[in-house]
Amino acid sequence: MFENLTDKFERAFKVLKGQGQITEINVAETLKEVRRALLDADVNFNTAKQFTNTVKEKALGRDVLTAVSPGQLMIKICHEELVALMGGNESEINLKGNPSIVLMSGLQGSGKTTFTGKLGSYLKNKKGKKVLLVACDVYRPAAIDQLHVLGEQLDIEVYSNREDKNPVSISTAAIQYAKSNSFNVVIIDTAGRLAVDEQMMNEIAQVKEAVQPSETLFVVDSMTGQDAVNTAKAFNDRINFDGVVLTKLDGDTRGGAALSIKAIVNKPIKFVGTGEKMDALDVFYPSRMADRILGMGDVVSLVERAQEQFDEEEARKLQKKIMKDQFDFNDFLAQLQQIKKMGNVKDLMGMIPGMGKAMKDVDVPDDAFKGVEAIILSMTPKERSNPALLNNMRKARIAKGSGTSLQDVNKLMKQFEDMRKMMKMMSNPRNMMGMMNKLKGMGGMPGM
Repeated sequence: MFENLTDKFERAFKVLKGQGQITEINVAETLKEVRRALLDADVNFNTAKQFTNTVKEKALGRDVLTAVSPGQLMIKICHEELVALMGGNESEINLKGNPSIVLMSGLQGSGKTTFTGKLGSYLKNKKGKKVLLVACDVYRPAAIDQLHVLGEQLDIEVYSNREDKNPVSISTAAIQYAKSNSFNVVIIDTAGRLAVDEQMMNEIAQVKEAVQPSETLFVVDSMTGQDAVNTAKAFNDRINFDGVVLTKLDGDTRGGAALSIKAIVNKPIKFVGTGEKMDALDVFYPSRMADRILGMGDVVSLVERAQEQFDEEEARKLQKKIMKDQFDFNDFLAQLQQIKKMGNVKDLMGMIPGMGKAMKDVDVPDDAFKGVEAIILSMTPKERSNPALLNNMRKARIAKGSGTSLQDVNKLMKQFEDMRKMMKMMSNPRNMMGMMNKLKGMGGMPGM
């Protein structure tokens, strides 16, 4: 996500590295690279020009503190302006009304139906809402079936009428059904359309007029870059939507849509899709996205994902086992499965400051833990509970059963033992204090 843009920003800031002060000359050189980076990311030309002009004005009017280098100051100013460019603060979805009505709009192939399922899951599991999905795409073959399959996976009811080909009557009937059955939220999935298709644009305008949604969302494929922004403008001129959803942000996106859309349409980005799974949906936080673009990571989002998988009672039990040196392969496997639920491993690593660049050319497959899981699952329950039983004969059997080598099993055993020792040491406050005191006494580490 935004890897090329991050690299180009880093190269731009190198112009100021080692400079004693900010001058009009070195700022001009830096901002020339910044503007080029934005244009390469498919950001609207006028938006890029306005951005660099604002940064230049602020940079030349700012005194550099002795504790801050010109390069650091420029990064700070660019961060502030990137946040402002993307909307400043996060924008909540409007769920007024009983039931609340959310209308989906967008181009063909933008991912509306998949996002409809993701949003339903988000509102059900994180907001505690009773959600009804409505299939109003009467044109695309199997669109109704797709929504029913998603609804079944998510345990969310789907309203459809295969005999009726009028989206207006389907949506109004669905709202009456929702009122009669105490649904909190109705999400209406409409057919994808081209902005130039007058008939289809009229149709969605009629649906909006009939249902009076509390929220109209425009779903756009972030990989289409600047074209996505132009389409968003055409849709907004016609139906005046409330917010934007960027899908496929986990793909090879250049970032132009995320950086331009707020400036051009003046509507906030509310959600981003970050994968195919139904929980791969994030609220859009401009500040966190600016952190990622400038290579600062996104620790807050990482912690939030971890908290979603965190079970307080299980954590207490695990803590006791660690302190008694009883941490075993069952616990290790459970921790791996929790990490997998948090999302793509490479994406998670990229949220750690400094790791994004290190992981750039590293291929981390989605099944990165497959080999480790195979080894652990090839152990008997007794072996998983008591790793000390694993002699060479047992290890050879496990390697054969898991389709790995004896070397792989030994490597995992060593990693497991190292991890167990570290966890036990860190669980004891005295050990931690002793380690900190040793670090304080080390030379070359003042102020630690």
